[in-house]
Amino acid sequence: MSKQTVRDLQVDNKTVLVRVDFNVPIKNGQISDDTRIVKALPTINYLLENNAKVVLFSHLGKVNHKDPEKLQADLVKNNMEPVAAHLSSLVNCPVTFVSVTRGPQVEDAVKNMKPGEIVLIQNTRFEKGETKNDPELAKYWADLGDLYVSDAFGSVHRAHASTVGIAEHLPSAVGFLVEKELKFLGDAVENPERPFVGILGGAKVADKLNVISNLLEKCDTLIIGGGMAYTFLKAQGKEVGNSLVDDEKIEYCASMLAKAKELGKTLLLPVDTAVAKQFPDPIDAPIEVQHVSVDAIPSDMEGLDIGPKTAELFVEAVKNAKTVVWNGPMGVSENPVLANGTKAVANALAESDAITIIGGGDSAAAMNKLGLADKISHISTGGGASLQFLEGNGLPGVDIINEK
Repeated sequence: MSKQTVRDLQVDNKTVLVRVDFNVPIKNGQISDDTRIVKALPTINYLLENNAKVVLFSHLGKVNHKDPEKLQADLVKNNMEPVAAHLSSLVNCPVTFVSVTRGPQVEDAVKNMKPGEIVLIQNTRFEKGETKNDPELAKYWADLGDLYVSDAFGSVHRAHASTVGIAEHLPSAVGFLVEKELKFLGDAVENPERPFVGILGGAKVADKLNVISNLLEKCDTLIIGGGMAYTFLKAQGKEVGNSLVDDEKIEYCASMLAKAKELGKTLLLPVDTAVAKQFPDPIDAPIEVQHVSVDAIPSDMEGLDIGPKTAELFVEAVKNAKTVVWNGPMGVSENPVLANGTKAVANALAESDAITIIGGGDSAAAMNKLGLADKISHISTGGGASLQFLEGNGLPGVDIINEK
């Protein structure tokens, strides 16, 4: 990798500003899933062991700065204090939480640090200028430290003050988490072991336009499942009933089918589907489904999951692969009746000898729910960032980092 990593920095007795991703779920002051905090520990512990003073920045949730009433509620809901308390239980050093994002309290906490200590600054999004990459805010934060480390892969696709702005003023490097993400995703896209199979699911074609096109050029087989498959089926002239269709993207899907043919690539679509009279409400409600061929979807029903024959077809493609990248579920996987397609793909990846990479989001959640996460080569911590990477686009929070 061409970017500097934390190993390339001289951190002894230096104040190192680290952008981490501590955007964790909190209910009643308790963290229900600390995966993102745990994933940041290798970089944090490395810096502590090498005598650095570690200042951590992270966002938590969304903050509405336009509506004063909503702003107050968000400031209470998205306070980082429970994160600081939890982090204290995971590291062997003092953790000081600063409940504001700027001012004497921040400056004094950083100035009084000793090597081997941590200061966690309040939620970066409490600052209105964070998401706008406000230059004054970025310079203020940068002036607190000597070095900058980017280790929040879930946020590197956003050009914010804490992800890009600070790095414009300080020597910078990526942390171990970002390094690992870039290695797995980079190798998969640029130098994969073949056959290389891409699996895309989720609801809308519009969300993955560039990913579809870019992966078609890179992989040997591209599998399309989930709600987006019905737009492809309609592009083939099939009747899809009340299934989710992105009418404005039918022409695009037809062009992708033609592109696959032209490139000599295999593009696999469902051959059967689980249909129901209506979408489940609530989403996990009991539902009656029947399995029909994609050539025989009733006009008054909608497809909500791939069918068993499709699952077999997709699983077979995974069995023969040496590299697999998966992003997006095969159906409405939050509903147990409509999760069979997603489960089949998840199990196929878990049993595969291939290098298997999951691009965050719902696919990662499905793996965790099924208890299969430890059977996967790499599960990305950033759904949006991994999608942007798979599109072949740059990541602002990585592009800004110093080259080796």
